[in-house]
Amino acid sequence: MNAPHVVAEPHILYLGTPVALVSTVNPNGTDNLAPISSVFWLGWRGVLGIASGSQTARNLVRTGECVLNLPSATEVGAVDRIARTTGVYPVPEFRREMGYVYEPDKFGRAGMTRVSSDTVSAARALECPIQLEAVVAAVHGIGEDSDRLRGFISLIEVRIQRVHVHPDLLVEGHANRIDPDKWSPLIMSFQKFYGLSGQVHPSRLAEIPERAYEALAKV
Repeated sequence: MNAPHVVAEPHILYLGTPVALVSTVNPNGTDNLAPISSVFWLGWRGVLGIASGSQTARNLVRTGECVLNLPSATEVGAVDRIARTTGVYPVPEFRREMGYVYEPDKFGRAGMTRVSSDTVSAARALECPIQLEAVVAAVHGIGEDSDRLRGFISLIEVRIQRVHVHPDLLVEGHANRIDPDKWSPLIMSFQKFYGLSGQVHPSRLAEIPERAYEALAKV
């Protein structure tokens, strides 16, 4: 019996990842805020996939710091308002062809409130339930084996410095544990926004105490 699959060549492989709003500081001292969905975490490290020519990537390389503001499904409107904006002027041709416009005030356009951070110069977005202050640990290229991709996308590793969490998301009686039943990250899948449903099955991994991962934290 043949496997019930067909060969496909999707133009993109955005199969479902959380959305992050990356706040950085522009050369003139103003704040930049940009949504990305190529992001993941290991311990207290994060890896961001960003177009190398974007204002966010330029700011990250220049200042070495940022805040990863994590929206829930509730903040989807704010995210969408800046989804096709850029802090680069003039707007690069490939962005202009996709309908992007220059926006110098991303916080204002999103309708989000700037809040000072504790350890970095970049501002936090008050409305996001989780905010991660971070510094750049390393910058890598992706697609270096391809003439078309080389230099186009950067993989930026960041080290989380401080975590701000809305108290409603914490496990009752635990100051340092986020309750996954209370936290509903905004998810992007093939350029569309989704939230999370409830837990679908018990997890054997969840039987491991979170303190077992302490060796990976804050290093």
